Amino acid sequence: MNAIRHHFSPLQRVLHWVMAVCILTMLFIGVGMVSTIMPKYVPLVSIHKTLGSIILVLALIRLVTRFYYGAPPLPADLPEPMKLAAELSHYALYALMIGMPLLGWAMLSASAYPVELYGGIYLPAILPQSDSLRTLLWNAHFYLAFAFFALILMHVAAALFHALVRHDGVFAAMAPVPIHDEANQVESRRELAARR
Repeated sequence: MNAIRHHFSPLQRVLHWVMAVCILTMLFIGVGMVSTIMPKYVPLVSIHKTLGSIILVLALIRLVTRFYYGAPPLPADLPEPMKLAAELSHYALYALMIGMPLLGWAMLSASAYPVELYGGIYLPAILPQSDSLRTLLWNAHFYLAFAFFALILMHVAAALFHALVRHDGVFAAMAPVPIHDEANQVESRRELAARR
């Protein structure tokens, strides 16, 4: 009988927290970009493009690790609507982590702007130049950024709910370092008792 895993793998935890920092930085840089016309705009755009590319690569790696390692099960006593909300929110987070950088890349391609990253690395255009397509992609990128930010706030609220109210091990599963909380210790004792 295999033991139930209570934590995400170390690689999954590192990817989660590195991406959390990158995504929050990206969102705040995006707000700075659309609210300034000062000389800071050009470096912000350059950072935004580079960070977006990094997030895309990390999100793809994270998706592969999720398929490979899976995820610890949610608590059995978690209400079904909360389980469904958790599942759907994770699908939405993955879609936005991958989709937002691709939208930005496509928007720059449709604008005929070179997608130059730090270090003089250029990404190829993925769409032909088109003003109407550029406008559509810009609007999608802009409004989905707000949806992404709202989803992140809900994700943080849910994590705090699990950590501070339910104490059910959900937050501990993705904590930067493994936390052996009471819920996991009880479950481990049950597993040991079942083996005897």
